[in-house]
Amino acid sequence: MWCYEKRLQFPVNIKTTCPKTAQLIISQYGGPDGELSASMRYLSQRYSMPVKKVGGLLTDIGTEELGHMEIICAIVYQLTRNLTEEEAKTAGFDAYYIDHTKGLFPQAAAGVPFTSLEFQSKGDAITDLFEDLAAEQKARTVYENLLRVITEPDIVAPLKFLRAREIVHFQRFGEALEMTKQQLNAKNFYYYNPEFDKK
Repeated sequence: MWCYEKRLQFPVNIKTTCPKTAQLIISQYGGPDGELSASMRYLSQRYSMPVKKVGGLLTDIGTEELGHMEIICAIVYQLTRNLTEEEAKTAGFDAYYIDHTKGLFPQAAAGVPFTSLEFQSKGDAITDLFEDLAAEQKARTVYENLLRVITEPDIVAPLKFLRAREIVHFQRFGEALEMTKQQLNAKNFYYYNPEFDKK
């Protein structure tokens, strides 16, 4: 059970409409390295995590990623809320506008819709944690790419906050990997097959 606090983890107050920027940032909503896939990944992986403390960490970070998704959606919404049809067309946002008007739809910056193929849950503790480490680094890279092309301070501030959280999550998953490796062995690593080692 979650308790929902009705405020963003970081404030978003964008004053100027810019559909071109929205089209870039939306990738962190529904793109392959976005917040939606991160939250689904961690909240799915937690069930098969054999180390309960690590399962709790996956729940905590997965929940936080839902909050990050809200921040991204708030940015995209605020960048498009006063959008005119002409601005959508001029900015190359018209195809999105035709399909979704100004509604929020999870997709990558290139327009590819979100799919469950964008997150992994293998049920193998080590595999999943390496996936999580890589996911946090990929998300950090996307935020850094966004920060290279976006200069508006009202947008840069929440993006820097989100990038910093990716770094913290990467560190927590590194600690979780070490904790998991220390606690797993042939007796409690449920997929261990001694016959496989004889081959």
